[in-house]
Amino acid sequence: MTPIGNTREDFWRRLVAGESGAARIAAFDPSDYSTQIAMEVKDFDPEELIGKKEARRMDRFSHFAFVAGREAIAHAALPDSQSLKDRTGVVIGTGIGGIGTFWAASGRANQYGTWAKTSPFFIPMLMANAAAAHISLTYGYRGPLFSVASACATGNDAILTAFNYIRYGDADVMITGGSEATIAPMAVGGFCSMRAMSTRNDDPTRASRPFDLQRDGFVLGEGSGVLVLEEYEHAKARGATIYAEMLGYGQSGDAHDLVAPDPTGEGVLLALQRALACAKIATTDVDYINAHGTSTPQGDPAESRAIEKAFGDHAHRLAVSSTKSMHGHGLGAAGGLEAVATVLAVHNDIMPPTINYEFPDPACTLDYVPNVARKAPVRVALSNSFGFGGHNSVLVFSKPS
Repeated sequence: MTPIGNTREDFWRRLVAGESGAARIAAFDPSDYSTQIAMEVKDFDPEELIGKKEARRMDRFSHFAFVAGREAIAHAALPDSQSLKDRTGVVIGTGIGGIGTFWAASGRANQYGTWAKTSPFFIPMLMANAAAAHISLTYGYRGPLFSVASACATGNDAILTAFNYIRYGDADVMITGGSEATIAPMAVGGFCSMRAMSTRNDDPTRASRPFDLQRDGFVLGEGSGVLVLEEYEHAKARGATIYAEMLGYGQSGDAHDLVAPDPTGEGVLLALQRALACAKIATTDVDYINAHGTSTPQGDPAESRAIEKAFGDHAHRLAVSSTKSMHGHGLGAAGGLEAVATVLAVHNDIMPPTINYEFPDPACTLDYVPNVARKAPVRVALSNSFGFGGHNSVLVFSKPS
């Protein structure tokens, strides 16, 4: 579920085509805000896709995760056996959770002058673990079940947590990723006050421009990306379609600032080095990195600097692109969306572009796959996600062995 497509096929087609999902905000009137643009999921009717009764008991972030998860589960064609369901878990992360539900309840409380008329579904819709719970309840999965929250690193952290459950023998299958729905007045207002978002309101589709000299902030996105992780021999034995193999991950903390990245990139460097070590690969094995690349003045140079330090001479031979230039910054959903993009890059041997790259920044000197997708071998790829609080998380994917 993304601002550029509500299926895996549409998402990938538009990524490769270099299409932007940005437009003036439609969810509410943004006239009073310094940023009036976002990347919203379009043509989405949760009552039609989920059912009226169930949809009304979910926040929008749960809607996205449920529909994305359903698509992933259907495509994985998991056997309908109780023994497998008992060893199938769900870890869906969200950075913020049901903020839309909170906003609507606040409006109702202001209208009546009391919170006493709050809906009985308020808490179940608001809670961060709701998306994972709905998937588990619907499919009867009784393996590990919970949520993860680490700001914009959430999606990656959920996936690596699921990876470890399988690696340590606690599950055979994990449904995992991230989901977010924060295009609401209070969230947009908060980010505007931080001056974190682009104010290129007159030219939305060109506003997200990672690594470009004229970038002025991120463009807020929403949606969900969900993967089915399965123990390799288990997947092979049942003839599953395997898009990629997950080799490992790396995590670190910046220990620098609550919202600003460490300009030296040292925390990111540690996460990259730990990912390579965990995956047991050399720097020269990596062909492509799906960058965090938010289009902020501080973040993009720090990430580029860390990649240069981690990969040395090879840094200028591998390709680095930011798909956020097309689907926006999905916060807790970002890692899930970008993991899907990275896995499809490995599967299809196509590197999605960084669109709106027009003016090279002397502080960002890597190959950012400018504006046009590139057909090239992608044997090993990394997906970077970094979050407020100094959370750094890197995933490693490869072609199946």
